[in-house]
Amino acid sequence: MTFRRYMVKLLVGAAICLAIFLVYRSLGRYTLDEIEESVQSIAGFRLASAFSFVVLSYLCLTGFDTLAVLYTGKRLAYRQTALASFTALSIGHNVGLAALSSGAVRYRFYSRWGLTAEEVAKVIIFCGITVGLGLATLAGLALLLQRGDEPNLIGLDGPARIVVSLLCLAIPAAYLLLCGFVRRPLCLRTWRFEPPGTRIALGQIVIGALNFACVAASIRQLLATFTDAGYLEVASAYVTANIAALISHVPGGLGVLEATMLGILPSTASIGALVAFRVLYFFVPLTIGVPIFIVTEAYYRHRGGRYSEQTVM
Repeated sequence: MTFRRYMVKLLVGAAICLAIFLVYRSLGRYTLDEIEESVQSIAGFRLASAFSFVVLSYLCLTGFDTLAVLYTGKRLAYRQTALASFTALSIGHNVGLAALSSGAVRYRFYSRWGLTAEEVAKVIIFCGITVGLGLATLAGLALLLQRGDEPNLIGLDGPARIVVSLLCLAIPAAYLLLCGFVRRPLCLRTWRFEPPGTRIALGQIVIGALNFACVAASIRQLLATFTDAGYLEVASAYVTANIAALISHVPGGLGVLEATMLGILPSTASIGALVAFRVLYFFVPLTIGVPIFIVTEAYYRHRGGRYSEQTVM
């Protein structure tokens, strides 16, 4: 076994152990009575609709990987990219440092299906760019579509909202122009990025924005019990909180997401909605993703080494 493969296996094992520990530590911040009371205060149909948006979000995330694999020039069946995406992100969302945690899990899958280490790195970078494009697009649209001149939840009045929204929307617009007119790789020291085609770039923007729109819709359903804030306001608040969580590198944005949202939202009682959201969006997928990863590791180990599957699109 090469040193690189040993380190990848060690990192994946550490990620799984850390994810399990984080579930225990995160839930330990609240008593069972507090969690139960928070969840019970939310109507059943709102919990169900919130979870349906969580499912839609993870479906959108599979689109990240599908486009990323197409970007590398390889062809894999959707069931393969969906498996790799869900397993990697259900773990990576909780562990944090997505490029390392979910990236290591992605490497385990894609390397078996014929992608080189360089191509897996392209997938990881491509998905990271899609995240940024999705956040910028949703933030821009949410701020632009809000009405009235009164300050919104994040303190921006009418003119300020328009300026910030246009700045946010300039990011995906510039990316589309870049992909449409630049045909050579962009290099910055050791970093190298080959712009995808316009169709793939447009797909990144649409699927990225849809993903975060679904997440914001899930939070909005849960918050409806505690506040009358509209969807667009909640979406802009979520984008702000999510950016803070990404910058902090705290695993799963634990505490950062809640603290930022609570600082923006008008009601401190909405902690119940945020606890419910963390359970639905982070913990439930994790309890599914970790067993899937363990089973697939055991399966491929039993098959012995590298596995190549006949792919069907």
